[in-house]
Amino acid sequence: MWSPHWCMAAGMSGSPARGARTGRSAAGRGRHHEALEELSAAEHLGSQQIAPVVSVENFYNIASRADAAVLAATAGQHIAYVPYFPLGGFSPLQSDALESAASRLGATPAAVAQSWLLQHSPNIMLIPGTSSVAHLRENIAGAALTLPADAVAELDAI
Repeated sequence: MWSPHWCMAAGMSGSPARGARTGRSAAGRGRHHEALEELSAAEHLGSQQIAPVVSVENFYNIASRADAAVLAATAGQHIAYVPYFPLGGFSPLQSDALESAASRLGATPAAVAQSWLLQHSPNIMLIPGTSSVAHLRENIAGAALTLPADAVAELDAI
């Protein structure tokens, strides 16, 4: 599998990395699958012409959904979508709606945000950061939590 992280480690990014993929594919240097990040919907479709795409990793979370078109495209093709910063970084998710839903459900806001992502699309592959045992427990709770329809509707409005 080809991953853009490997190209970044080699000092390549963006178009040069895509060009390297194209050259390698055209040269017939073996079959490979791609794990791509930071793609638009058009770039995702173009990448499929170069090599099979197995996952796309883009910025996406409950408060930042500009990438909805790529998420929908990958879901339609059964390609894993890995949202990075799934909990929104430092402050975007500190909304009253998230706090309210978490309180009603007896869960933490992080667990509710993770659950929303997992219920939002079947191809979401969530890899939340875990820096402590407490965070690990919170992540497990988020994966186990099923949000009721009213909570999903409330969170969709964020």
